[in-house]
Amino acid sequence: MAEQVQVTVVNWNKKAFLEECLQSLRSQTFRSFSVTVVDNGSTDGSQEWVAGRFPEVRLIALKENLGFAAANNCALRELAAPYAALLNNDAVADPHWLESLVGALEGTPEAGFAASRMLDQARPDRIDRCGDGYTWAGSGLLRGRGEPAGRHSRREWVFGACAGAALYRSSLLREVGLFDEDFFLLYEDVDLSFRSQLSGHRCLYVPEALVYHRGSGSLVYDSPVSVYYGHRNLEWVYIQNMPTRLIARTILPHLLYDLAALGFFFLCGRGGDYLRAKRDALKGFKRALIKRRRVQAAKIADDAYLWGLLDRPSLLARLRGRRVPWAGADANSG
Repeated sequence: MAEQVQVTVVNWNKKAFLEECLQSLRSQTFRSFSVTVVDNGSTDGSQEWVAGRFPEVRLIALKENLGFAAANNCALRELAAPYAALLNNDAVADPHWLESLVGALEGTPEAGFAASRMLDQARPDRIDRCGDGYTWAGSGLLRGRGEPAGRHSRREWVFGACAGAALYRSSLLREVGLFDEDFFLLYEDVDLSFRSQLSGHRCLYVPEALVYHRGSGSLVYDSPVSVYYGHRNLEWVYIQNMPTRLIARTILPHLLYDLAALGFFFLCGRGGDYLRAKRDALKGFKRALIKRRRVQAAKIADDAYLWGLLDRPSLLARLRGRRVPWAGADANSG
């Protein structure tokens, strides 16, 4: 019998994380799945280690780092199973993770994809995120970040799923498309969630689907890399996906958010990375507009429904979830 789920794990020089991640997949109660590790040209011996330690895992060994989006697409292009699951290499899945996600989508035909409850591995009494949100300001939102683990305990419709622990119907990916490889990393899952919602595919948050995430394990929050890709790519998400009628309601909050972020990153010593991100976002503006025409042509969702998915931006809440050089809290790279 063919497997129902293809699980993809992308890795780049994080052999130290893979043991816990892949072992957690071995322990799943749901058994109709295969695992593919896409290695982005690691130089730490990850490829040889996976082949020797987990022979049942299919390994796609890339010669160079193509980024998170393109690496996932290497596996997703060959998808034959009805469902595609994605799991971060710095995440550990509860034994019932896949069973919960598959059961939720099987029982909810109107859902096209599902988000997990991700807890902080170092502080499992705290939420890492419970699906993704998107604000009026055109920025991603980590739902529940830092809240007690018991919150967000009911299934609900949300804007999107973090690709670090998500399940997608293959039919959705065939219709909407895969990750936008121009993003390289960060916001590629927000873009996919937005395109999916525009095309009428809803996202179900499944609290029983538990994953323990090592915060900043693969990407340091507010590093030059995260600031650059996060704040370049959020502009492309906004340009390509925000419906025309909603731009009039969101453009001022979006510009105010950009201005506040500029001040924040200058205080953090990352102002140059932030400005470089916006410069390169503008360089890609024409290409983003071409994509926008294609995305908006596929739109069937009502603007009122889409507006209802968006969250009110809260600058103070975002700052509480970040780490600046003089503070010790965890951070949010978006």
